[in-house]
Amino acid sequence: MADYGVASREDAIDFMEQYPGFGEMRSFTDALGAEEVAFTWRLMPPNTGGKGSYGHRHKDQEEVYFVVRGTVQFKLGDEVIEVGPRSAVRVPTDVFRSVHNDGPDDAEIVLVSVRLEDLSGETDTVPDFWPE
Repeated sequence: MADYGVASREDAIDFMEQYPGFGEMRSFTDALGAEEVAFTWRLMPPNTGGKGSYGHRHKDQEEVYFVVRGTVQFKLGDEVIEVGPRSAVRVPTDVFRSVHNDGPDDAEIVLVSVRLEDLSGETDTVPDFWPE
């Protein structure tokens, strides 16, 4: 028998569950038993995301964001860019980032990075990173 994993949406931890109305952010990493890759799916309703919030960076995790549906805004350092569907953004470890959906419809993104066993102290944050 092959050693593979299959996980459904219900199997994945939803980090946004405690924030009703802000969509879903489901980590499939543990549900799949992934040993090397972190895989997260994010559903962003209109007018949700990072505006008016903090920015963050990962000390040891380069991230790739793939926009599946909708158009989202990325604040990467001091620059704001708009990214449409079927486009990807690579964010290196030294760049503070935040993502927001200003569009009229839901947006979906997929985040992929290397998996880390110990996440404590791995993330730096900046308050008021993207003022409204």
